[in-house]
Amino acid sequence: MSFSSRVKEELSRQISSARHCQIAEIAAIISLCGRIQISEDDKYCIKIHTENVAVARKYFTLLKKTFNIGTDVSIRRNPYLQRNMTYTVIIHEHEDAIRVLKATKLLRSDGQIIENLSVVKNVVTQQVCCRRAFIRGAFLASGSISDPEKFYHFEIVCATEEKASQLQHMMASFDLDAKIIMRKKYFVVYIKEGSQIVDLLNVMEAPVSLMELENIRILKEMRNSVNRQVNCETANINKTVSAAVKQMEDISYIQDTIGLDSLPDNLSEIARERLSRPEATLKELGEALDPPVGKSGVNHRLRKLSELAEKLRDRCR
Repeated sequence: MSFSSRVKEELSRQISSARHCQIAEIAAIISLCGRIQISEDDKYCIKIHTENVAVARKYFTLLKKTFNIGTDVSIRRNPYLQRNMTYTVIIHEHEDAIRVLKATKLLRSDGQIIENLSVVKNVVTQQVCCRRAFIRGAFLASGSISDPEKFYHFEIVCATEEKASQLQHMMASFDLDAKIIMRKKYFVVYIKEGSQIVDLLNVMEAPVSLMELENIRILKEMRNSVNRQVNCETANINKTVSAAVKQMEDISYIQDTIGLDSLPDNLSEIARERLSRPEATLKELGEALDPPVGKSGVNHRLRKLSELAEKLRDRCR
């Protein structure tokens, strides 16, 4: 089971105790994956679709618990993806459909289907707990989360820009910085930062998934930290080795041309020490001298030897 499916499985078992929160969650579900059908004799029917059996169970339970109405569930196999099933929760009775649409503020008094997309003025999502429920319902209806072991990505797909903006503003009320992008004909509300996705799981009230994601984040950050340290140490070692090789080449060239005995005592001493200890650090070379010399002093003498080797090379060209 994917991480996204595990999150939905957890959320499918999370039923708000307050009726107003249940209505907010149903409103999101109908808004994002529901279809309202009106017959020729003006009879209403609501169909809610999903490919996740746990989510279908949540729809069924919510409608039963909130409105005490009977619903039908149909199952259909996807003709293109044989293993995929589509579950449809159907409210057939006109009176039941009207009750649900009026409670979720998806039906005007004149019978027109409408969505009040205001986050502030809409009574369905006016309370903080109801906004949590609405976001949870929206995710169950058309959301997904990538495998956090690979990368961080949370998204909810919306049919219209207005619905996407509504969700974005609702998430912003929890200090979540969601973005909107158009993908084909849909508008996608997404978050890519791991810490923000953790906060969002907290908003949707999925503590088990939140802890799983946090553990993965901690392990990934530790691995990244270790890799950075190793890369830094490797780079320093390579730099030290390259410098030592260059110093050895310069000193050997001086030895082959004018000899080390022709050098001042301080340069001759450090040259012989470097030839005998090619793997030593500057600090170790300095401690081996008599009297000992600091790293900057050793570096200064080796730089003098390098400059002398370059001058000798220029004479021979």
